[in-house]
Amino acid sequence: EVQLVESGRGLVQAGGSLRLSCAASGFTFDDYVIGWFRQAPGKEREGVSCIGNYDGATYYADSVKGRFTISSDNAKNTVYLQMNNLKPEDTAVYYCAAVYPSFQALRLVPSAYNYWGQGTQVTVSS
Repeated sequence: EVQLVESGRGLVQAGGSLRLSCAASGFTFDDYVIGWFRQAPGKEREGVSCIGNYDGATYYADSVKGRFTISSDNAKNTVYLQMNNLKPEDTAVYYCAAVYPSFQALRLVPSAYNYWGQGTQVTVSS
């Protein structure tokens, strides 16, 4: 059974940092793309970042470039999202997701992803 479990939820002030973790099981971690998405109230789910565990290539949405860093520990089957210089507009539920590599997956299209975690809340106060 595929499982993705996010952790690292928190409330931080603007300018602060937070690290999210996504622990994966039930599939061949090294072969997959793992993505981070977020959804704010009343808004559509949007892609934040993804990493190809097979080659380490990373991709970011323009809104988080230079502030967020995605990384993967293949020995632990865990992907991290380090979020620095957080802004109130980063407030959302953050989800990790997994899929076998595809063009759409690397472009952070949510519908391209097969497996999803339950989400973790990130709140940034001004």
